[in-house]
Amino acid sequence: MDSAVYRFGQYTLDADRRRLSHDGQRVDVEPQALELLCHLVEHRGRVVPEDELCDRVGHGHAVSGAALSAVLRTARLAIGDSDTRQRLIRAVRPHGYRFVAQTTVVSTAPAAPLPALGGPAETDADHEVIRFCRSADGTRIAYALTGKGPPLVKTANWLTHLDLDRTNPMWTHWFDGLTRGRQLIRYDERGCGLSSWDMGSFTLDDLVADLDAVADAVGLDRFPLLGVSQGGAVAVAYAALRPERVSHLILTSAYARGQLTRAGSNAERDAAEVDLDIARAGWRSQDSSSSFLRYFASQFLADATPAEWDAFAAYQRQTTSPANGLRFLEEFTRIDVSGVAHEVTCPTLIIHSRDDARAPVAQALELATLIPDSRLVLLEGRNHLFTADDPAWPTFLTHLYNFLSE
Repeated sequence: MDSAVYRFGQYTLDADRRRLSHDGQRVDVEPQALELLCHLVEHRGRVVPEDELCDRVGHGHAVSGAALSAVLRTARLAIGDSDTRQRLIRAVRPHGYRFVAQTTVVSTAPAAPLPALGGPAETDADHEVIRFCRSADGTRIAYALTGKGPPLVKTANWLTHLDLDRTNPMWTHWFDGLTRGRQLIRYDERGCGLSSWDMGSFTLDDLVADLDAVADAVGLDRFPLLGVSQGGAVAVAYAALRPERVSHLILTSAYARGQLTRAGSNAERDAAEVDLDIARAGWRSQDSSSSFLRYFASQFLADATPAEWDAFAAYQRQTTSPANGLRFLEEFTRIDVSGVAHEVTCPTLIIHSRDDARAPVAQALELATLIPDSRLVLLEGRNHLFTADDPAWPTFLTHLYNFLSE
């Protein structure tokens, strides 16, 4: 690698230090994308073949065409470019790329070595950036980029807070598991976490638009999508609406129809209303350890202890207001994507606990029946959300990564 510093537009690229700046402010770029950008800038006088870029990015290890495309998108996004504009990095047929921006070499002096960082080694999950974007109706949506590698987008679900989830025992293992060689893109739903708590309109169309806004802000063209719990319904709706963007769909503990919508008898409707009333009472209570909230928490974490149920309830109160919590409950019990599920065209993996208390296994069977190119995996267990010590958790990860590698 040369020791040159390059300038193009408002950007400065220090090739030796692997540092990109915009108007003097450092731009955070994942290492593979920065490596690709440096190589293209250094060899800007020619078309760089794809196989050469794969070798450079993979440091001698095999890199797929899809992985290279994801790294290329990340590099383009970092310098204000895109797959469609191609003002700086241009695709040249048949299989190559060229850096075409006017570039000035500022310095070729050798750079001083950077000091070694102390402390434990950084893991992929330690690399995180939180940003904000606006949905179609102007609602502020907070999103986070965690880890490095090809993207994996996770839809928002009940309930999250980007700034708190990393240290919450309920979610910590998800970061470690989902960022193995990938960049996890997640966001807070409108009405909770770091997103705007003033929800305004709150429909399925709004939730789909929020996901679309995040994908646009990150600069994603095509990506795998993970939907957990009610986030699964949003993922199904999005995959049906935007088939060109979703490469793989993974649905975990998901359902096509909310509890009231799927009630087929008076007894089932009564049970759904009672369940909703208990949840309402819990949210209106000022006591996080109330029996109402414990009952609600036990549906998500069936095998947890009462202390863990209390911690789950307390965490929920940190994520949103009681009024928003009630609105979430009422909307999600009526959600229905059964009418569009058949329009999903991408390969779909459905994973569900056999004895899920929150979303009965019949909901997984319904999704598998409705979505054409789907496969169903049933795991032993009762938890709606997989915990770190749940035997189903490592099995879930194995199925997910095998599916994504196909």
